[in-house]
Amino acid sequence: MKIKIKISRKPVEYLKAIKYLEKRVKSIQRQKGKELLWICNHPNTYTAGVSSKKNEILDKNINVIKTNRGGKITWHGPGQKIIYFVIDLSKRDKDIRRFVKIIENIILDTLKEYKINAFADRKNVGIWVKKKNKILKLAAIGIKIKKWVAYHGFSINIDNDLQNYKKIIPCGIRNRGVTNLLEVKKQNFKNFDNTIIKNFLRYLKS
Repeated sequence: MKIKIKISRKPVEYLKAIKYLEKRVKSIQRQKGKELLWICNHPNTYTAGVSSKKNEILDKNINVIKTNRGGKITWHGPGQKIIYFVIDLSKRDKDIRRFVKIIENIILDTLKEYKINAFADRKNVGIWVKKKNKILKLAAIGIKIKKWVAYHGFSINIDNDLQNYKKIIPCGIRNRGVTNLLEVKKQNFKNFDNTIIKNFLRYLKS
């Protein structure tokens, strides 16, 4: 099955993006649509996954969109890459743990190409770096499975304003922080989209 590559340069409203993904999920379930890899970004948005709790919202004035992805509360906005996908696991291994591991490896392999040493954590889903004895999150992962079609995706912080995370407890984890690629290593990430696409297709092209 071929994977359609879609890149949106202008910010996409979160709910419009989810509607697009769910439409694609249904078309794949009917065996009428292609799998999808979509790179985009959102305007300032807070979203809460299925396991989020109210006490993770520190600023009660922010608007939080409830969503059906896995995970807890997070922020999306300028300076962050959103990588959405719709992948038919029935055409591959019906193994959710293995699929999550593949997504982690796609991100880790991409970061290695920029000489960034990051790691995954079994207890706390996402991609992390260690900086000055602190463990900081670089990428968040949130996935939903419907009849063996996996969708939603992951976000990677590039050069976003980290102050936005102070209004929440990111991903419900109190004892760790959040960072971005530019804070970890000052370099040009202009070709980042192509690197993500290359690694995604290497792992998941059928």
